[in-house]
Amino acid sequence: MLQILQDILAGLWETSGLYALAEHPGSLIMMLVAFLFMFFAIVLEFEPLLLLPISFGMFLSNLPAVNPEDMIFHAEFWNQEQTVDWFWSVLHDGGLLDKLYLGVKLQIYPCLIFLGIGTMTDFGPLIANPKSFLLGAAAQGGIFFTFLAAALMGMTAAECGSIAIIGGADGPTSIYVSSKLLDGANSSLNTGTIALAAYTYMALVPVIQPPLMKLLTTKKERAIKMPQLRTPSKTEKIIFPVIVTLIVALLVPSAASLVGMLMFGNLLKESGVCDRLVDTAQNALMNIVTIFLGISVGATTTADNVIQWEFLKVMLLGVIAFSLGTCCGLVLAKIMNWLSGGKLNPLIGSAGVSAVPMAARISQKVGAQTDPTNFLLMHAMGPNVAGVIGSAVAAGVLLSVIAY
Repeated sequence: MLQILQDILAGLWETSGLYALAEHPGSLIMMLVAFLFMFFAIVLEFEPLLLLPISFGMFLSNLPAVNPEDMIFHAEFWNQEQTVDWFWSVLHDGGLLDKLYLGVKLQIYPCLIFLGIGTMTDFGPLIANPKSFLLGAAAQGGIFFTFLAAALMGMTAAECGSIAIIGGADGPTSIYVSSKLLDGANSSLNTGTIALAAYTYMALVPVIQPPLMKLLTTKKERAIKMPQLRTPSKTEKIIFPVIVTLIVALLVPSAASLVGMLMFGNLLKESGVCDRLVDTAQNALMNIVTIFLGISVGATTTADNVIQWEFLKVMLLGVIAFSLGTCCGLVLAKIMNWLSGGKLNPLIGSAGVSAVPMAARISQKVGAQTDPTNFLLMHAMGPNVAGVIGSAVAAGVLLSVIAY
């Protein structure tokens, strides 16, 4: 009788979450990390709309489970070749977050996010000052410099591309690229670690950029006042998304999905005849996709993927990529200022990274610290929205180069 009772108690213990936690203590560490990111999102308000879903997804995927069928997310599904049989096995045997993660793997969520961003973006400052395209392109320099740095560290091409795209300061683009390159690539990195680094540095824009801006510009340059931009016509705003989509699709077909959805959203907005669709894309659709994207990407950050040296390399190279992107934009802006005879404030070059509209606000803030009467926000919005296009194009270039 006593032996039967012991067997029952042993069975209960070995099928409990506490037993699984004792067998895999790394899961406890990851749950503590998830709680830390929840604190950042709720109390410090660091990118809460995505950081909170990501952190809770991290918490869910690291909950202890003895039986595989009890798990909400199965990392092993995403470390193998994706075939038709694999797809059906995910649908049949996968947990809730496995099924939601298909939207990331199939590149659906990032494109829908770009649709929503397009309906909220005003390309007027960029149309009024087309030279801003150059600053948006220059700020992507951090992506390609970091790609080379990661290659020198011995990483694979897929890993180099996934880490480098963090320099674009665009979370959906980072997820889009890494999900294409890393899942099934037998890499120690995954989409979750890349997304975590990307959104961490997006939240730290107000911390990282100002010291670099002050280091690379003089007080005289920061005080430069720029003339008011002209107001583009409605016709220009309607033609712009169509032309940009056509040019990008012809030059970098791999970027057509992201740029096409971005410009489609913008066309809906500027047409003035699709208010209901614009409202849905800006609010309901954007919110739903953000929830699904965040919680499913967060689920990939399991202990095996994060508690390793490679994740520290991602964080280190990520901050290098973002910092270099900021510096490249500032340096080109200084050159353009010199060529214009001192009429362009170099601070707007830092807004060329794709953190909209935070980077533009930082340009305004640093400029106002030098001269409170200096208003740079609209001038900085030109490079800022150009950076959104630039990061998508850079993603297309990386995918084309690595794939072929």
